[in-house]
Amino acid sequence: LKVDEEITMEDALYGTLLASGNEAAHAVASNTGDGYDAFIALMNERAKELGCKNSNFVNTHGLHDDNHYTSAYDMALIGSAAIRNEEFRKITGTKLYTIPTTNITDETRAFENHHKMLFDWRSQYYEYCIGGKTGYTDKALNTLVTFAEKDGITLVAVVMRTHGSGNSYVDTKAMLDYA
Repeated sequence: LKVDEEITMEDALYGTLLASGNEAAHAVASNTGDGYDAFIALMNERAKELGCKNSNFVNTHGLHDDNHYTSAYDMALIGSAAIRNEEFRKITGTKLYTIPTTNITDETRAFENHHKMLFDWRSQYYEYCIGGKTGYTDKALNTLVTFAEKDGITLVAVVMRTHGSGNSYVDTKAMLDYA
């Protein structure tokens, strides 16, 4: 996104969840409720309501900060709540989304979901995958939250701190198959 660019909240959510757009995540928080800092406070409050005990959020994008942390268990709690939201479910399972032209950008922008288990032409494809979120930082390494559904049961798998994104998918598949 560009400074003073105007997009819909829906487009910003797709930019956040599909393209890992840090600026889109910041824009969502800044334009929700009482602004960015209040949004972060709500993130922490909601995490506690869900039963999270090892999480503290200081930003919306997840880039490293010593005071910004979570655990696989807490991410599973958050993911379990998030996947119950129909809009989140739709966005996280979308394979390709195009943001239309804006007041500043004359071209459309297409975002492909980074979660490889959604695409039947990839070796990581998993037929029961309905969505998920990838992540990577130098400190956290590869992280992967995956949602799968079979026979009316929805599962959440969380893999954190893996070396090489391929290992994240192997471990995720093993957990889902076991469950």
